[in-house]
Amino acid sequence: MISSASAPARIRIGSAPDSWGVWFPDDPQQVPWHRFLDEVSEAGYEWIELGPYGYLPTDPARLADETRRRGLTVSAGTVFTGLHHGPDVWDRTWAHVADIAALTRAMGAEHLVVIPSFWRDDKTGEVLEDRTLTSEQWRDLTTQTERLGREVRDRYGLRIVVHPHADTHVDSEENVSRFLDATDPDLVSLCLDTGHYAYCGGDSVKLIETFGERIGYLHLKQVDPEILAQVVADEVPFGPAVARGVMCEPPNGVPALGPVLDAARRLDVDLFAIVEQDMYPCPPEKPLPIARRTRDFLRSCGTPVRAPDTPNRPGK
Repeated sequence: MISSASAPARIRIGSAPDSWGVWFPDDPQQVPWHRFLDEVSEAGYEWIELGPYGYLPTDPARLADETRRRGLTVSAGTVFTGLHHGPDVWDRTWAHVADIAALTRAMGAEHLVVIPSFWRDDKTGEVLEDRTLTSEQWRDLTTQTERLGREVRDRYGLRIVVHPHADTHVDSEENVSRFLDATDPDLVSLCLDTGHYAYCGGDSVKLIETFGERIGYLHLKQVDPEILAQVVADEVPFGPAVARGVMCEPPNGVPALGPVLDAARRLDVDLFAIVEQDMYPCPPEKPLPIARRTRDFLRSCGTPVRAPDTPNRPGK
């Protein structure tokens, strides 16, 4: 038996409501939560994220029962923040974060994915604020994110992982590097979303090799380079770009996920790698076959994923 101190690092593969076209707590275009849970388990995944708060049941006992009987375990919750607006938004931000952090912790997860607020609306494309932060806003973003990391750690025992995202202020290689250089590694880690980083012109392997100690979590995603070129040329907002199919099924896009996973393995740390293929909106019958094929593809990359319909087992 291998002791926990000497156990090899693992990349634990999961999926998320996002891969079933779920962006909002309640939307008639989305599949019901119980169908998502049934199908993500049927597709062979063991780990899931909570998705938008309120989509899955928010009662911890009920959610624990629903996930347990499907062989699923929660890896993280997700929050959206606008911390570059400074201390004035702290109370409102914390009210949003606290409920999600409490549920995340109650489900046994250890990570909270933090997505910065959008500078233009992800559904309508309406421009909400300047796409470039001032120096003062950068200071507010970094100091308030550190505060969030400290509070979430001290109150809930969770680690925040900040998610660079299209149409936010933490997006490109330049902005991600600036953000990491200005934040405390003990308080702030990164959720590297391979699709969003490629969408914004970044190289995921290079980021892992440069800031490996800051990588705390992965989202596995690809973009269609031809559609992306059109989206960039036409300055299409993220929501409509997704509707065009800019996020595509692996291995049909970029970046190549094999080299990304190889680079992540070289870090020699435990990491979650959660599949997310933005498809809002999408037909209800579309996600499951894609999820199965993606699971098979990731297995071919040397990443273990449990067999479909196999219950979760203690110690696995």
